[in-house]
Amino acid sequence: MNEIGTLASGRVRLAGRRRPPPPAPRRWWRSASWAAGAASVLVVIVLWGRDGGYRDEPLTALGRVTGLLGSDLLLLQVLLMARIPWVERSFGQDALARAHRLVGFGSCWLMLAHVALITAGYARTGGDDILGTGWDLVVTYPGMLLATAGTLLLVLVVVLSVRAARRRLRYESWHLLHLYAYLGVGLALPHQLWTGADFTASAAATVYWWGLYSAALLAVAVFRLGLPLWRSAYHRLRVDQVVAEAPGVVSVYLRGHRLDRLPVRAGQFFLWRFLDGPGWSRAHPYTLSAGPAPDTLRITVKDLGDGSRRVRSLRPGTRVLIEGPYGVLTAGRSNGRPPLLIAAGVGITTMRALLDDLAAPDTVLLYRVRGRAEAVFRAELDDLGRRRGVRVVYLDGPRSRHRSWLPAGLDAPGTVRRIVPDIAVREAYLCGPPAWMAAVRADLRAAGLPAGRIHSEEFAW
Repeated sequence: MNEIGTLASGRVRLAGRRRPPPPAPRRWWRSASWAAGAASVLVVIVLWGRDGGYRDEPLTALGRVTGLLGSDLLLLQVLLMARIPWVERSFGQDALARAHRLVGFGSCWLMLAHVALITAGYARTGGDDILGTGWDLVVTYPGMLLATAGTLLLVLVVVLSVRAARRRLRYESWHLLHLYAYLGVGLALPHQLWTGADFTASAAATVYWWGLYSAALLAVAVFRLGLPLWRSAYHRLRVDQVVAEAPGVVSVYLRGHRLDRLPVRAGQFFLWRFLDGPGWSRAHPYTLSAGPAPDTLRITVKDLGDGSRRVRSLRPGTRVLIEGPYGVLTAGRSNGRPPLLIAAGVGITTMRALLDDLAAPDTVLLYRVRGRAEAVFRAELDDLGRRRGVRVVYLDGPRSRHRSWLPAGLDAPGTVRRIVPDIAVREAYLCGPPAWMAAVRADLRAAGLPAGRIHSEEFAW
């Protein structure tokens, strides 16, 4: 009858009636999205040529086309991370984040080339020096001061997106700074409309650019703001209880209104904002650690920083804002082969949720953990083994000295095949640190598992 059961330890678990999963994304959305992005670049070049942009002074002509392409990629970058549901479900949030980063770097370089080439072209035409021409463009042309500020903001965001710089920042700090990209886009718009002849050279150009700007603005307004606010208001999620799972690890159980209408699957994550005081506005990505029930959700959080540390002190009744669901590491990727789930550390949260959809007598879970006492959900996993025949293998022990994902003593070649003899006929689901997953993936490939049957996803930021 009810979805809530109780373990011997007194902890609450989610079990019982499962709700039907939301529909899987249509495969053609991925191809259609790539085609639309490529078509937009082609349209920009065609419009520039049709309106005679190539007839300008050569440096000026190149400056204008690089500026147009940079603007186009900048708006595509916004659309990539606008959280459009059917696009996100087709690519996965980590793949979209990688594409967003590459497009962002390309847009930045094109913008810088635009500034340099336009300045050089105007200086050559007017017979002035480059520095004087640049100063004159900034202080006398309409909208150029705003455009300069916007360009500096975008360059700052790009610099902070370089991997070496990103590693030095907390997630919260990087996320806050990254929002300045939207301000940069907004500051550039007046310059493009007031002084960008290519934006108004023809009715087709005007319609295209206004349409693209409007689409980007509408996507952000609807999917980054409107939809999360509507879901948060409708489902009215609140903290039900906080339960210690292991040293430094807690589970948060949440209840809400009509959660059966929330289109989420086991393996997906939300961006969570707990309205418990200062700092509530900073969102944190946490995966569901159990399959969603009609009136209850659960996340499990490890103490890795300020945001995750405060989760331990959440009180029952605390209101919650959500953004999502996101992620594609779900049972929807299954092709019916026996599943092999592999997790390390807090990555067990995703695998634990997936077991609610994938658990069967032929399911195997490999759980890499430093010590058996530190294993999260040990009682639940053992219970799943007894009730549903899931084979749980704890790979506990100190870290290998050979850069293996396996513990010392089990890091010899062929260990995976010895543990799972039928590995070549299975499909694998991985969750753990990126470097660890790369090592696991290499071992699985060496054991005969095709790349197309190895599923993983990272939190990309």
